Amino acid sequence: MDLFIYDQTFEGLLTAIQDAFDLNIEPDKILSTKAFQDDLFAIKYYITTDPDKFEKLWEQIKDKSSEQNCQRIFKAFLSELPDIEIIIYNYIKLILETPYNVEVDFSNENLVKLNNIQKKVGREAQRVMMFVRFQKTIDEIFYASFDAKYNVIPLTVAHFRSRFADQKWVIFDTRRKFGYYYDLENVREITIGNQKVSLDSGKVDKDILHISEKLFQKLWKSYYDTINIKERKNLKVHMQFLPKRFWKFLPEKDFKNNLVMN
Repeated sequence: MDLFIYDQTFEGLLTAIQDAFDLNIEPDKILSTKAFQDDLFAIKYYITTDPDKFEKLWEQIKDKSSEQNCQRIFKAFLSELPDIEIIIYNYIKLILETPYNVEVDFSNENLVKLNNIQKKVGREAQRVMMFVRFQKTIDEIFYASFDAKYNVIPLTVAHFRSRFADQKWVIFDTRRKFGYYYDLENVREITIGNQKVSLDSGKVDKDILHISEKLFQKLWKSYYDTINIKERKNLKVHMQFLPKRFWKFLPEKDFKNNLVMN
């Protein structure tokens, strides 16, 4: 069994795939360092991420298909699903070995599988952009947390930077324990060790909330209570539109974190 082990980055994965092509080896598995468990009977290839190899393969994929297809592959990678690396490897191999543009051949099993995965990732990114709630802190930073099913935070940064270009903000994925901070000029990746922010609920401690934020949350909860008519509730439809994993991050759910209880 041939195992290729990479550093969890997208650039590392494409380097591993390019190495497999260069070595003329069909990998049985491509695993991140996080997912890898030692196998005494496997031949292991530890991949060093190479920007040149990444760029070479990335350009080949674009030349043989399109920029949109490259984004499909990247979104599929962000799913973090088991064996997603082999799915991507098989799809890229198909692209390079097929004389026509395979991205329009929906009779192909590899394409259908990857396309379905990237669509789910795209929908999750849309949910995050729709449902996040920012909390304003006393130092004028707007903070928002979420618990995404997939690693979609890289897909949301451009949206938030454009939408809130005149505000300092932090978006944070509590499941993966990292996020991004925008300081009005640059966006950088961060982790949070501040005990004033709950990594479970995403809520900011009241003593560091801006006074206007406290008032807003109070008014918003009051408004939600007023329009939340028990007789008109449809829990099934509500959960389809707004998955329950987002509820704990919403101010209006603070006092009523389960619709069944109302």
